[in-house]
Amino acid sequence: MTAKQHAEVAIIGGGIIGSAIAYYISKAGLDCLVLEKGELVSGTSSRCDGNILAIDKDPGFDSQMSLKSQELVGELSRELDLPFEYRAPGSILVCESEEEMAAAEKWVARQKEAGLRFRMLDRSDIRQESPYFADDLPGGLECETDSTVNPYLMTYSLFDKAQKYGARIVTHTEVKSIIKNGNFSIETTNGTFTAKKVVNAAGVWSPMIGKMVDVNVPIKPRKGHIVVASRQQPVGLRKVMEFGYLISKFGGKRQVDEETKEYGVALVFEPTESQNFLIGSSRQFVGFETAVDMTVIKCMARRALRFYPKIADFTLIRTYAGLRPWTEDHLPIVSHVEEVPGFYIAAGHEGDGISLAAVTGKLIEELIREKAETIIPYEPLRHDRFSFLTEGVT
Repeated sequence: MTAKQHAEVAIIGGGIIGSAIAYYISKAGLDCLVLEKGELVSGTSSRCDGNILAIDKDPGFDSQMSLKSQELVGELSRELDLPFEYRAPGSILVCESEEEMAAAEKWVARQKEAGLRFRMLDRSDIRQESPYFADDLPGGLECETDSTVNPYLMTYSLFDKAQKYGARIVTHTEVKSIIKNGNFSIETTNGTFTAKKVVNAAGVWSPMIGKMVDVNVPIKPRKGHIVVASRQQPVGLRKVMEFGYLISKFGGKRQVDEETKEYGVALVFEPTESQNFLIGSSRQFVGFETAVDMTVIKCMARRALRFYPKIADFTLIRTYAGLRPWTEDHLPIVSHVEEVPGFYIAAGHEGDGISLAAVTGKLIEELIREKAETIIPYEPLRHDRFSFLTEGVT
């Protein structure tokens, strides 16, 4: 065993969550090792959009956590050496009906009570936002603080700075077993590594890592599609979602056709720095299957045209599907596991991994250093909130 194969903290997972943890851990002066079974940013972080949002978060703890992450990403845009296409133009939700406008007014009131910068938009406001919107849309709402990044570049930028602080990154190294005997002994396809503490940041694969130490991690993969498209003139300058996205995200009932409902399709529009745009979104439980389903893609395109009928001539560049790590209460697990001292989980962010990576990385660093006060309250994210046994996992 060489010194390079031992670390104070071993992080399993080379996506954006792992990169944020590595950055904050190494910045704090802790010896840090990252183990990734493939290439960096080859999982969920490579198959998503790049939004740092509060607009789609449940008012209260969820939105406050997102706001804190937004503040950290703003700091990272100044601290990291490699730029990652950070912009903070805000974002909007558009409503399809007067019923949704009434619900949106309640949503905005709750967010404003929580201290977030939300406001309602009327019909003329959204016409100024984009001339391509459908004429019958009654309005929507805006969150001023929302920002966007390139998730690839942000992940690489975090890893770049972490390495400058001394972090070591080992790719093409799949974890096969973990044994706790004082230190953790981590058997991989590239030899054995040891660590005093281990962070499970493996996303949709975190239940497999948890089983290695008899810890049940209640995360399921939820498939989502993205379309990359372009047209001759820009459609809009910032993130747009339909208000029904919130209903789809939190499992509510919507007044839409059966196919849209079946695939959990709701409009998400995101312009990129290169002036292309991304169209989403869909939500399906289909195990670990990631093949693009053109039926879902067509459904997403129809939904986009409902809100943007004047972009029917857009060019489809490519499509892809990824897996989001879903939890039943829609909050991630960012936690020490009391039953296995030194074992931590940072997973279960579903579609909010980019949004919450920074605050997750900072919180894990504070938990590992046993800080008396943490950047956000820890209790809502604890692993044991699900109340199940961690022994005899099947």
